[in-house]
Amino acid sequence: MTTLTRQDLNFGQVVADLLCEFLEVAVHLILFVREVYPSGIFTKRQKYNVPVQMSCHPELNQYIQDTLHCVKPLIEKNDAEKVAVVIMDKEQHPVERFVFEISQPPLLSVSSDTLLTHVEQLLRAFLLKISVCDAVLNSNPPGCSFTVLVHTREAATRNMEKVQVIKDFPWIVADEQEVHMPEPRLVPLKTMTSDIVKMQLYVEERAQKT
Repeated sequence: MTTLTRQDLNFGQVVADLLCEFLEVAVHLILFVREVYPSGIFTKRQKYNVPVQMSCHPELNQYIQDTLHCVKPLIEKNDAEKVAVVIMDKEQHPVERFVFEISQPPLLSVSSDTLLTHVEQLLRAFLLKISVCDAVLNSNPPGCSFTVLVHTREAATRNMEKVQVIKDFPWIVADEQEVHMPEPRLVPLKTMTSDIVKMQLYVEERAQKT
């Protein structure tokens, strides 16, 4: 077994590519399962040998891609602590937060070329959990929308203005209204631990949604 730093083989970039590819699929699937958009704009695809639903709406797809393109440098530098898909009611108050907590070890124990395949198998389990999360969550009110929030480590926050990857797509500080959720119910969905990344997915659900 070989122990490497995060800089060796540019594993930060490898992890960021892998996670952003996964997060793109996960966001689409969350929007479908939680009925944020009509089912008619989604089409069935395969990812990690799991059937998933992906949006066919160009503007929605572009927003998700642009967001994750901006998130990628933060994951690459291990500066992103959490990525949250926030579903909001008509008044723009959060009713649910799907929170992906991400951490990467400073040292990477690389034992074989099958490491990334193993991680993909673990990510497959996350998609399966999202697919059936309706069973443990209450229905959302009609007319919901969503946004993506990124919680960064303190050092990264000071440099956020410099990390504008896409022109006219700047980082902005989240409004208190988008963040505050009184007495949320915590619903753990899935945890994974591997040699290159650790991730936990849970949902914070507002007690009274209507």
